[in-house]
Amino acid sequence: MNIIVDASVAAKWFLEEEFADDARRVISEGNDLHVPDFFLLEMDSVFCKWIRRGVITESEGHAVRSTLGQLPVHAHSSSQLRDTAFALANHTARSLYDCLYIALAALLDGRMVTADRRLYDALSDGPLAGQLLWVEDIP
Repeated sequence: MNIIVDASVAAKWFLEEEFADDARRVISEGNDLHVPDFFLLEMDSVFCKWIRRGVITESEGHAVRSTLGQLPVHAHSSSQLRDTAFALANHTARSLYDCLYIALAALLDGRMVTADRRLYDALSDGPLAGQLLWVEDIP
């Protein structure tokens, strides 16, 4: 199955927090993992926040960046997703960045897994429900 992993799930690969075991399962289950190409920048932003907040050291930040770069995640150009994401963002009142993940799920006939409860709750009862997957429900 094509699984599109958003940053809320990927962040849980590196810290012990709620849903971390569920998030790690997406890697170990042999799914085909996909992300928009800005994903690594988004994750770098997460890691920088963790360093500033004292959650991890700068050295640990470099280590998790390296580990992330070695994981079997396929990056896709955001340029091919822009028009769909723009339309989705305007239709759903969600961020364009979130909608890039959803647009990729549509393009690949996959499902976007998220641990962002507000995003999931906002879209799970509408026409995009078939392209969403809550982190605990990873097959």
